[in-house]
Amino acid sequence: MIINKNLQEIEGMKEWLESVPYDVTRTRLYDGADLYMGYVPSPDEEADDLSYIHCYDSRVYKHYMTLGKNAKNVNESLARALHDHGIRKALDAFLAEHDSRRCVGIMGGHALLRTDPLFARIVLLSKRLTEEGFCMLSGGGPGAMEATHLGAWLAGRTREEALEAIAILASEAASFKDRKWLSSALFVMRRYPQSQYVSLGVPTWLYGHEPSTPFATHIAKFFENSIREDSILTMAFGGIIFTPGSAGTMQEIFQDAVQNHYLSFGISSPMVFLDKKFWTEEMPVYQLLQQLMDAGKYKNLLLSITDDTEEIERILKEFQEENR
Repeated sequence: MIINKNLQEIEGMKEWLESVPYDVTRTRLYDGADLYMGYVPSPDEEADDLSYIHCYDSRVYKHYMTLGKNAKNVNESLARALHDHGIRKALDAFLAEHDSRRCVGIMGGHALLRTDPLFARIVLLSKRLTEEGFCMLSGGGPGAMEATHLGAWLAGRTREEALEAIAILASEAASFKDRKWLSSALFVMRRYPQSQYVSLGVPTWLYGHEPSTPFATHIAKFFENSIREDSILTMAFGGIIFTPGSAGTMQEIFQDAVQNHYLSFGISSPMVFLDKKFWTEEMPVYQLLQQLMDAGKYKNLLLSITDDTEEIERILKEFQEENR
């Protein structure tokens, strides 16, 4: 009787794993084409919306929200865990091919508009760093994250081409909430194709209302946000650039500070803050970190703050030279 019941449970579990709209046996990272498979941009608003609703990413997010962010169904919990395990293994394989000390993260707000001058500054900074051999990382969403991967995508092109790409995006959809946000990104990718440079985005379906940027050539999208948060900060041994953001960025700052304080991975990496006014007046976290360093509450933090993106490049390059 017990054996029959167990067999029934196993069979039910197998059926569930085969029915979910995502692959629980996935062995490689996503890219934009994978996540938005099924989406065909259309000038007709209704057709465009319908196409987006039925693409892979939207179907997975709908399933995720229907079952709950913390699924009570044990079969669904298992399915998500298996998916994330596969993505984690694929991520490890990606990192095995890249020098972790040349991986640089850019953190910042998802609400940053494409029309904001900061967006263009991040794009051009990421572009130059990619050309210098750095592998750019971010949370893989819109705003400052999209700017990071757009810059990496445009590496090797002229400044004028980069500015033209930014202008196209800004004119079509300034915010990720605008309908043409995705279609304009796909248009820019077709207009400026490339296969030489890579970047890594690490988004999550927990924040599935924030679309994943297709500009990231490699996308490790997780269900479990804690895996995702830990992954970004532990991969960017080359340093992290903090651009203006809100609660999420603040969390990342202190999580990174703890990691550097304890030398959790045997190294302390640069913590570079871009935008002096923001980090000293609007959200004065920089002074707090300095005060905690002076008081001995934090140790080993490599702090710097600047408005000059060229200085950021110099800081990161010097760190590379010192830690060869």
